[in-house]
Amino acid sequence: MSHKSSSKQPKRVRSKRDPRAAHQPRPDKGKPGAGRPAGQFKAAPAQTEQVQQRPSVEWVQVSADAAGQRIDNFLLTLLKGVPRSLVYRLLRSGEVRVNKGRVRPSQRLEAGDQVRLPPLRRPAQGESVAPSAQLRERLDEAVLYEDDRLLVLNKPAGLAVHGGSGINQGLIETLRAIRPGAELELVHRLDRDTSGCLLISKRRSALRRLHAQLRDGMVDKRYLALLCGRLSQPEIEVAVALSTNRVRGGERVVRVDPAAGKPSRTWFRRRQGYGPFTLVEAELDTGRTHQIRVHAAHLGAAVAGDPKYGDPADNEHLRAFGLKRLFLHAAALSFRPQEDGPILRVTAPLPESLEAVLRRLEEEPWN
Repeated sequence: MSHKSSSKQPKRVRSKRDPRAAHQPRPDKGKPGAGRPAGQFKAAPAQTEQVQQRPSVEWVQVSADAAGQRIDNFLLTLLKGVPRSLVYRLLRSGEVRVNKGRVRPSQRLEAGDQVRLPPLRRPAQGESVAPSAQLRERLDEAVLYEDDRLLVLNKPAGLAVHGGSGINQGLIETLRAIRPGAELELVHRLDRDTSGCLLISKRRSALRRLHAQLRDGMVDKRYLALLCGRLSQPEIEVAVALSTNRVRGGERVVRVDPAAGKPSRTWFRRRQGYGPFTLVEAELDTGRTHQIRVHAAHLGAAVAGDPKYGDPADNEHLRAFGLKRLFLHAAALSFRPQEDGPILRVTAPLPESLEAVLRRLEEEPWN
């Protein structure tokens, strides 16, 4: 999902702790593609880019079209090509300010607000990597629904929704390259290893309306997940607060935190059992980071194939049944495309690789 003169300039020495320094991806270790589960989508690797120095602090006035947008989303759009991790680091450090005050990433902007941008290095214009023909075709085939205001894609597993953290181009940057001039923005996000329905706006007005529906609980999101464990009853509600911590390297880890966490609620409904494993439908009442994965682990039945919150022994066992990715799929999405129009329900079929795992589990003579 990127846009970016190349003249040699003297190197400037920066402290490793300077949050304004450009993100420089580390070279991959080992053979290309090593460690990538078979059958997953291969994201475009980060490449070294020439950069230009922004000379000084810049103040940007928020337009009426951007009113109501979160400051983090505003910056991610404005600073295309700057790593997402750096954007959030600038917010946490207070180097980005609104009307001269520090802000949280979730703060919403109003028309006329003055946003302070610190001097920082970002990719030069015209240096983006063109999407491959295979990637273009894959995304063209992934369109589940489209009108003049929005589209819903069936996101492949293994493709990040945005660039950053060693990925030069994600889904949104690729779409912008394929459809130049369009105001494409992510309405919500899916984890890199999660497949399924992803909602994208094509107009700023549509983005505001869809964000309002999300805040008001008017967007219904249903997932299919295979859990490593049995549910004690057909439907279980998990309502425990979650907090997000960042560990070394910027990796996000979410934990149950009743004291300082944000309220979170998930309903798990049993669809079918396969011995010690259970296929469930998960319905989100809130949309916290890694919510289904952490709530499932809290139940003692982690999502199959989860390298972060799951059991390595269970994941290794399931590899024998062909599972080589996280078994989590955004199967259905319901919302109103038009403010006063009917509710639209868009569905994404379970990928064949996951269907094959279920078939093998069903053939097993469980005791």
